[in-house]
Amino acid sequence: MFPIRIEIIPSEGIVERVTALVPLTTTLSVTCLPHHGIERTMRTAIQLSVLGYNVIPHLAARSLHSRADLTGILRDCNVAGIGEVFAIGGDRKNPAGPYESALPMLEDIAQYSGGAMRAGVAGYPEGHPSVGPVDLLDALLAKQHLASHVVTQMCFAAPKILDYAALLRREGVRLPVWAGVAGAVPRTKLVSLAAQIGVGSSLKFLSRKGPLARKLLSGDRYSPQGLVSGLESQPGTIAGIHLYSFNSLDSVPGGPGQASTSALQQALIRGAARDN
Repeated sequence: MFPIRIEIIPSEGIVERVTALVPLTTTLSVTCLPHHGIERTMRTAIQLSVLGYNVIPHLAARSLHSRADLTGILRDCNVAGIGEVFAIGGDRKNPAGPYESALPMLEDIAQYSGGAMRAGVAGYPEGHPSVGPVDLLDALLAKQHLASHVVTQMCFAAPKILDYAALLRREGVRLPVWAGVAGAVPRTKLVSLAAQIGVGSSLKFLSRKGPLARKLLSGDRYSPQGLVSGLESQPGTIAGIHLYSFNSLDSVPGGPGQASTSALQQALIRGAARDN
């Protein structure tokens, strides 16, 4: 079984929901949405870290207003015991400050933290709407000496993720690859959050792609169990699962004292127990 990290959205009340439903041994990744800003991401991440969770905040380079913002974030991470971030360029059309992409931000993270801060970077098995495949690969090669691992964009097909990991190895990218996978959530929740979390285009793409898409878009609940099983067919290729929960955390009855991390993770993959 893969190690699993669960991504949450820093929406109103999420800290209370996490503490009520998620065991402290769970690793949580806190996303950064353009309309929320890094401030909400960091506030949520720090609160959860202080409570005892292992937390990985997302830092969107184009949303930072200054280098002083970054140094402040790293200082806050150090105080809160956060030792890893996920560094992305971000979807903001115009940079708010000095960073136009993740690379210069990664360079400053390494400098300001003395190399102590681990940083994940993004990978794109199905490409990027505004960046060509060669440029994406070149960017990853340029960042890998500053990064600890790659997390792929959300993908719904195991062969695409495995092929992408193989491509990175052939081209000289040696970073561990974590597969970005949608958790087992109600279809209505996935569709309603699509635009907010940046997968609207993926859903439109899927709507033209046969049985998997029909299951995802017309069933009551999507489950990634088959996808995860497909990834397990090639041991050693994928380092772990980055599970997009869409804040659907009510998968296991009982609170953190009654449900183990592994039980929660399995429920989010298989779609067991109750929905929101």
